[in-house]
Amino acid sequence: MKHATEPKTRNRVVLHFTRHAVEMLLAMVAGMIVLEPVWSFLWPDLARNVTASALVMATNMSLGMALWMRIRRHGWASIAEMSVAMYLPYVLVLPFFWTGLVSGTTLMTAGHVLMVPAMLVAMLRRRTEYGA
Repeated sequence: MKHATEPKTRNRVVLHFTRHAVEMLLAMVAGMIVLEPVWSFLWPDLARNVTASALVMATNMSLGMALWMRIRRHGWASIAEMSVAMYLPYVLVLPFFWTGLVSGTTLMTAGHVLMVPAMLVAMLRRRTEYGA
């Protein structure tokens, strides 16, 4: 009988992990939506500085994610790892932008796209925490 319940338990872990990932993606989007008007007010010319825009975007997503993770009772180490995952894609692509190898649009697109696998790597490092 134990064998019959094992797949259900594993399926629940995968479902919980997936739901948690979706919740964090939504928290990232919420951070961008809520904080963008604040930055626009405080730094009206922000959009003209692509590097600053990319880092502010990562900050907005990190803050939204961090808030949600605290609500979900994650520890500070997990929150720090996930915040690194928000910045890492931009940090990796920024040198290509600075040298003119990619455009600002490509930088922002790559940063957003690469953030999802970076986030999943951080989650898989602590799969029991995110799957429980």
